[in-house]
Amino acid sequence: MTREGILELREREFVLEDPRGPLRTVRGRVSLPAGTGRRLPYVLVLHGFKGFMDWGFFPELARRLAAGGLAVVRFNFSGSGHGARPLEFTEPRAFHENTPSRELEDVERVRSWLAGGAVPELDARRGALLGHSLGGAVALIHAARRADYRALVGWASCATFRRFAPEVEALWRRQGFVEIPNLRTKEVHRLGLGWLEDVERNARALDVPAACLRLATPTLLLHGSEDEAVPLREGESLLRAFAPGLASLEVVPGASHTFGAAHPLERVPEALEGVLRRSCAFLSNALGAVC
Repeated sequence: MTREGILELREREFVLEDPRGPLRTVRGRVSLPAGTGRRLPYVLVLHGFKGFMDWGFFPELARRLAAGGLAVVRFNFSGSGHGARPLEFTEPRAFHENTPSRELEDVERVRSWLAGGAVPELDARRGALLGHSLGGAVALIHAARRADYRALVGWASCATFRRFAPEVEALWRRQGFVEIPNLRTKEVHRLGLGWLEDVERNARALDVPAACLRLATPTLLLHGSEDEAVPLREGESLLRAFAPGLASLEVVPGASHTFGAAHPLERVPEALEGVLRRSCAFLSNALGAVC
């Protein structure tokens, strides 16, 4: 299937409510290539910290994967701050209360929803994960727990959820929150102490390299050599944690944390083009997609 063959790409919104309240609502989108009569393998896409499912390169990624005969499921984490208006940050309280464990619960909820046959066009037995940045860390832990994904791709994946300097953590404890600037919108968001407490209380469960050690899933890690947010050494440490031969790390020379992409994505930078092509080829091959 060529890219021209998905001009009629079908997209379907979904909302997963939670009895614990509206701050735990997950909103997402399923993208399907048009004109297919068979059940499709799928890729579950996870955005990173301060990200959202329609940020920058994610719509283009969905189009590329669909061009390769794959369905794509992407969503906003319930604590992303993005609610009923998915392109806008409208839920500061949900962001304030977010934790890594909540994000893992969100992924499991979406996965269970898919396994229950909510999208009949999908073959629930042929799934893969792709995560960016902190979403990559969530993907690695989730995949290790499930042990049934066919493939995993990490873009600039974090090796730890503990990302703040000791002096910032000390201030965080004193005031009960840490301020997170959004350089794109110039807003400042507050993340509550629950995030730090979760990382400390559940250190073993949230150990990303330990999850890599347990994985038996073929994994491709892609990382920019000039990543300003997640240093390349984190990708290298993840690679060392895998069983020999199970994972590969491909370094993109000169690339930033987003592989040159910005939001909105007005053009596809060279670095991102390479990452998209490599990811789609790897996933299509692993999932047995018919292109």
